[in-house]
Amino acid sequence: MEEKRAKAVIVGGSIAGISCAHALISAGWDVILLEKSAGPPTGSPTGAGLGLDPLSRRIIRSWLRPQPDLLHIITVPLTVDQNQATDDRKVSRLLARDDSFNFRAAHWADLHGLLFNELPPNIFLWGHLYLSFRVSEDKTSVTVKARVLQTDQIIEIEGDLLVAADGCLSSIRQSFLPDFKLRYSGYCAWRGILDFSGKENSETIQGIRRAYPDLGKCLYFDLGYGTHSVFYELLNERLNWIWYINQPEPEMKGNSVTMKVSNDMIMNMHQEAEKVWVPELVRVIKETKEPFINAIYDSDPLKQIFWSNVVLIGDAAHPTTPHGLRSTNMSILDVAVLGKCLDKWGADNLISALEEYQSIRLPVTSKQVLHSRRLGRIKQGLTLPDCEPFNPKTASPEECRELQQEVMPFFSDIPSLLVSAL
Repeated sequence: MEEKRAKAVIVGGSIAGISCAHALISAGWDVILLEKSAGPPTGSPTGAGLGLDPLSRRIIRSWLRPQPDLLHIITVPLTVDQNQATDDRKVSRLLARDDSFNFRAAHWADLHGLLFNELPPNIFLWGHLYLSFRVSEDKTSVTVKARVLQTDQIIEIEGDLLVAADGCLSSIRQSFLPDFKLRYSGYCAWRGILDFSGKENSETIQGIRRAYPDLGKCLYFDLGYGTHSVFYELLNERLNWIWYINQPEPEMKGNSVTMKVSNDMIMNMHQEAEKVWVPELVRVIKETKEPFINAIYDSDPLKQIFWSNVVLIGDAAHPTTPHGLRSTNMSILDVAVLGKCLDKWGADNLISALEEYQSIRLPVTSKQVLHSRRLGRIKQGLTLPDCEPFNPKTASPEECRELQQEVMPFFSDIPSLLVSAL
């Protein structure tokens, strides 16, 4: 008689959730994934660029067998990490440069689509809003309640494990930590992607390539006084830009950290950009359709990320600011470690598996979240307890060194649990 396979219920269909589905299926588990969206993203929804580190790419390729090259096809190289100062006269001065930066850039929707298309479609329950869960008295199962949005029907799904992949505003986490609150960073980000397909020879694109000669392989950080921007190229003739602005915490509507903006807000942003950035970057910002605002939050590191047979992954486990390019990479490493722990211990020793997952990931993610927070405050010229606010005009080489991605704690570490598997 065939042994009953363990089953996980994953809440959240973003990159963390579908990555978790890959990792748990690889570990021999059955999975069901609940997502409130009506269906998978199509076309190019409002989204952003992201950077994948070497370990994340190895993990993803292991899920894409026998077609691991698919990841390479949808990404472009980021082999240079460059921080430069832009002064009042719009002159750039090099602060720090790493020519051995080994990341690759992807559009969120491209990576999500790649991971989604390699999963069996019958594991997804689209249009299902997570409501609540209850753990059985003997702690051997968990029952998840959800509303089918199209019909208002309430359904229940039973599994051995509940995985919270429901983002930085996780309602599953809130049920264990009712007093938990995100920490506002002190700044928001304007974000946008310029699609220049068919316009490669336009004055805007030729100008930006002159101003940023390593575009196509470089992660550019421009630092002004009390502000900074990020700029890099994506596949299919797209430019990704982010501009961080110190401001009071905005009022966010609904369960989101992004907000749509009015034409007046966009016009004001364009006028401010002209005061700060080189004309070539300003033109890219002005020609970008549908820019949006992302309020930047993180949280102090959690003390635990599982309770009986409920576990947190991704931004639900460690909300982070984006400055260390960690959010997606941490999510992918979370689920890879979780999958290996479940495979090692088996469903009968679930608590031992989750304890090992937590013991491997918490020390790493805690330090990375706090380092990313510090990096953001440095680049935004905000106060820090141990040094004066960063000034790009007067920064020493030692201060500039701290701007680089490679000083991130555990930057190149591979958990021993994964070494033989990749």
